[in-house]
Amino acid sequence: MRIGVDLGGTKIEVVALGEGGRELWRQRAATPAGDYPGTLARITELVGAAEAALERRGTVGIGIPGTISPATGLIKNANSVCLIGHPLDKDLEKALERPIRLANDADCFTLSEATDGAAAGAMSVFGVILGTGAGGGLVWRGQLIQGVNAVAGEWGHNPLPWPRQWEYAAGRLEDERPGPLCYCGRRGCIETFLSGPALARDHQLATGLALVPNSIVAAAATQPEAAGTMERYYDRLARALANVINIFDPAVIVLGGGLSKIEALYSEIPKRWNDWVFSDQVVTRLVPPKYGDASGVRGAAWLWPDAGPGSPPGFSSAA
Repeated sequence: MRIGVDLGGTKIEVVALGEGGRELWRQRAATPAGDYPGTLARITELVGAAEAALERRGTVGIGIPGTISPATGLIKNANSVCLIGHPLDKDLEKALERPIRLANDADCFTLSEATDGAAAGAMSVFGVILGTGAGGGLVWRGQLIQGVNAVAGEWGHNPLPWPRQWEYAAGRLEDERPGPLCYCGRRGCIETFLSGPALARDHQLATGLALVPNSIVAAAATQPEAAGTMERYYDRLARALANVINIFDPAVIVLGGGLSKIEALYSEIPKRWNDWVFSDQVVTRLVPPKYGDASGVRGAAWLWPDAGPGSPPGFSSAA
C-alpha cells in the first residue's frame, strides 16, 4: 500500500492507493496555520488514521509547496513559510518511524499524470500548474527528474520568451519588458504573466475592470476587451510552452491548476506554438489532467514506484 500526503497552505490531504493505483482511503484536514510542530503532528495523525482504517502499513510520499535544498537538507522556496529552514523529511521520518520520499507539489502532479493519468505510458511528460502561481515538473520514462539543484521543471521563474508589445485601450502600448515584479525579486517571470492573479492583473491593466479569471473567460465570448485579454494569455502561454518543447521536447504536456479548466486552451495553444518551436511540425499533445485536484496527492503516493505488485501501470519496477 502506498500513502500519499499533499501538504498545502490551508489543507493536508492523505490518500492510500492499492494495487494498480486503486484508491482505498482518502481524508482531508486543515493545515495548522504557521505551526511547524502542529503540521508534523497532523500528518502523523492522518497517516495513522489511514493505516488503522485499512489495517496495514504503507510507504509514505509527501508533496510540498517547496523543495529540499541539496546544499543544506532544509526546505527552501516554500510558500508555506513555516516549513522553510526545517529538515521536514528527517522530522517526518522520525515521527512516522520509516523512510519517506518528498517532492515538490508540481512534481507530484506530473508524476501522477505520467503514471496512470492523462499522459500514462508517454516517454516524456511536462506537467504545468497554472493557479495562484505557475510551476512545472518533468518525468522521463516514468521517473521524476528533480535535478542536482532540485529545481528541474521550475518553469515559472524563467523569463517570458520572445517578449513583445501589445496595444491596449485608446491606442496605449504596453511592453512585456521588463515585465511585472515577481516575488522572487526578478521581473518578467513567466509566473507574472500566466498565473491566475496575473491574468486578472492584465485584464485590469487593459480595461480598468477588476474581474476574477472565471469571469474574464466567460466575458470573452461576448466582450471584445475580455477576448483581447484571453488572446494575450493564449499567445503568452504558447510562447512559454514552445520554449519547453525546444529544450525538453516532451511527448505530452499536461495542464493542472485552476486555469487548466479553461477548455479553449487545448485548441488555442497548439495553433500558436508552431510559430515558436524549432521544428517543421509539433506533435506534442496538450491535455487536461485525468485526476484534477487529486493528482498532487496521488503523485505523492507514486513517489514509491518500486513497491512490488502495485507498481505503476505501464512501467516495470526497474524502469
